[in-house]
Amino acid sequence: MYHIRVRAGALIIENDAVLLVEFQDENGLHYNLPAGGVERGESLVEAVKREALEEAGVEVEVGPIAFVHEIAPHLQKNISLTSPHQVSIIFECKRINDSFQLCPTSADENQTGVKWIPFSHLSRIILYPNITQHIIEYANHRRPFNLIEEHTLSYE
Repeated sequence: MYHIRVRAGALIIENDAVLLVEFQDENGLHYNLPAGGVERGESLVEAVKREALEEAGVEVEVGPIAFVHEIAPHLQKNISLTSPHQVSIIFECKRINDSFQLCPTSADENQTGVKWIPFSHLSRIILYPNITQHIIEYANHRRPFNLIEEHTLSYE
């Protein structure tokens, strides 16, 4: 059976800056949105809340979908075909109660911090995946689309 890994992430924008997770590993210094795999028994919204708290130390209110990102190894030149096919659903999120930690207690071993990166500095950092232009475009135009959750629909 073919498997696609589903990931959920948080796009947190405040004062023309985006909240990113900082890593230092074999790829050097780079940044990611707070995101990760959806676990069994977990909805997308629950996964976004968990990942934002685990990776960025922030509690969030999950809003609409900002964008969807796909990694299809068979279409990539620099990714092994044994890498998993992944779809990441990135949600616009707002911090609750100004929560924030410089490095959360449950951080990844290669995580070195959590930082607000101004839009004007995004071109100076390495962002994985390289979605800088999509973040800026989303921030400028805010054209989200909604997640339709089956359990919220009425059939009466």
